[in-house]
Amino acid sequence: HTAKTSFVLPLEEAKRGLAMLKEAGMEKINFSGGEPFLQDRGEFVGKLVQFCKQELELPSVSIVSNGSLIRKLWFEKYGEYLDILAISCDSFDEDVNVLIGRRQGKKNHVENLHKLRQWCREYAVAFKINSVINRFNVEEDMNEQIKALNPVRWKVFQCLLIEGENSGEDALREAEKFVISDEDFDRFLDRHKDVSCLVPESNQKMRDSYLILDEYMRFLNCRNGRKEPSKSILDVGVEAAIKFSGFDEKMFLKRGGKYVWSKADMKLDW
Repeated sequence: HTAKTSFVLPLEEAKRGLAMLKEAGMEKINFSGGEPFLQDRGEFVGKLVQFCKQELELPSVSIVSNGSLIRKLWFEKYGEYLDILAISCDSFDEDVNVLIGRRQGKKNHVENLHKLRQWCREYAVAFKINSVINRFNVEEDMNEQIKALNPVRWKVFQCLLIEGENSGEDALREAEKFVISDEDFDRFLDRHKDVSCLVPESNQKMRDSYLILDEYMRFLNCRNGRKEPSKSILDVGVEAAIKFSGFDEKMFLKRGGKYVWSKADMKLDW
């Protein structure tokens, strides 16, 4: 999601919205961004994770992060409340990460990935990797590195254009140069067919198969190739807002959106 505003809900309002979602039947929540650990050095997302697991007793609470700002202290404080940590990693070649825009200052992205993997083991958090396949990494062979990191799930996304986000006149980013064909994507998948934890997501599977809430707790409808917001659940309630979400439940199930997502149910050798 491209941040068009710097708005952050006050903590109590965020909790009120989360409680409304739980009341409406939410079982799983995933915090992503932007970068969730930017706000209050991870304290904001940490408190929300704790609230979702402890107070709302959600079966699955997860975060997607680039990993650059996560400290061991965060795991000590909030690790027990987190089921899954997904780290975005588009390449195991630092030069490619620079090309893509994944450079993390002086940090080596790949080294940091291994450190985070170890912390997830220590604090019993399931480890997941998200990769966006694009023009710069589509020829890469990631078999060995992924098997060495041994994530519970490797989500492999085909780079997707969203008008107003990374495509079109009013976009803050231009992703056209990153786009690959369906054939390119299939070739990448075929090269990694022996990786048992790989879960592929083509453009077709991804576009309408998520329930996405923005920073105002508005559902974002991607059906027309851009993110069109509903009214906020904080103003009109979940039932009224969700009608405008564009959510395709059949595609959600088809892409394997329902899986063993609570760490209590995973048979993991931490």
